[in-house]
Amino acid sequence: MAVISNMDNTAIKTVDLKKVFGDAVAVDNLNLKIGRGELFGLVGPDGAGKTTTMRVLTAIMDPTSGEAWVSGLSILSEGEKIKEKIGYMSQKFGLYEDLTVMENIIFYADLYEVPKKERPQRIERLLGFSNLTPFKDRLAGRLSGGMKQKLGLACALIHTPEVLFLDEPTNGVDPVSRRDFWRILYDLLKEGVTIFVSTAYLDEAERCTRICLMHKGKILMDDNPAAIKRSLGIPMVEMWSDDARDAVDIIKGVDGVRSVSLYGNKLHVAILKSELVDDIIMNLSRSGIVIRGHREILPSIEDIFISQVEGQ
Repeated sequence: MAVISNMDNTAIKTVDLKKVFGDAVAVDNLNLKIGRGELFGLVGPDGAGKTTTMRVLTAIMDPTSGEAWVSGLSILSEGEKIKEKIGYMSQKFGLYEDLTVMENIIFYADLYEVPKKERPQRIERLLGFSNLTPFKDRLAGRLSGGMKQKLGLACALIHTPEVLFLDEPTNGVDPVSRRDFWRILYDLLKEGVTIFVSTAYLDEAERCTRICLMHKGKILMDDNPAAIKRSLGIPMVEMWSDDARDAVDIIKGVDGVRSVSLYGNKLHVAILKSELVDDIIMNLSRSGIVIRGHREILPSIEDIFISQVEGQ
């Protein structure tokens, strides 16, 4: 069995990783190689297998088959050692709401056995890093959603992990707090921390250095965001109409249409050739739907994901 050397530039590697629950395949023969210092995004909707993948990689859950290594350590035989080298923030991170910000951080410092002499400097730095210094004596239960997420991140970082696992960390967080959270992640990236983040927000995928699009336990695509957006290989046209919702099924019925996505009063239509735009407009006109304008665009990550899923 292959072993990744600690000198290797690989932070995470999986080989045919699989997890089955009864008849349901949650993770289906996953093969990944993530370099040290990457901000890697596992992107997909609820039920795609993102959380299960993360729980297997953090040695919380055993795989059904296959193998993986994190920081050169096997998830099958060195799970406890892996936990010393990683930080893990689950969707419902275990903050104690009746403890203050400072008390929560100290609790996790005890949990990770951080040496007493190193704590003051680390805690001061993490409080400043997350802008929580003014709130260090506030009960965690009285923090906003965004501040709770930043406290959870501070607790996950107290032992200075090599690899940081974040399971949908900005789910339900307001846009300003999401932006602040990602700023903190970029700062961590500069310090050489490898970050593995899962998200259902496809717009967040563009913030990662590399992403995997995941659907029903399988990887659909694995590349940097710019390359994935260029991968469609056929024209993407944006159309806008006051009756955009009613237009979707009609457009899907036009030969040569690959996929249709709805964004308010706008439609993103992947077509096999640009000349099909006239056919689409004509079909819509027959149904009394007026297209107010259209233009060719670069597809978004969401457009690519929908196209891949519909293509399957």
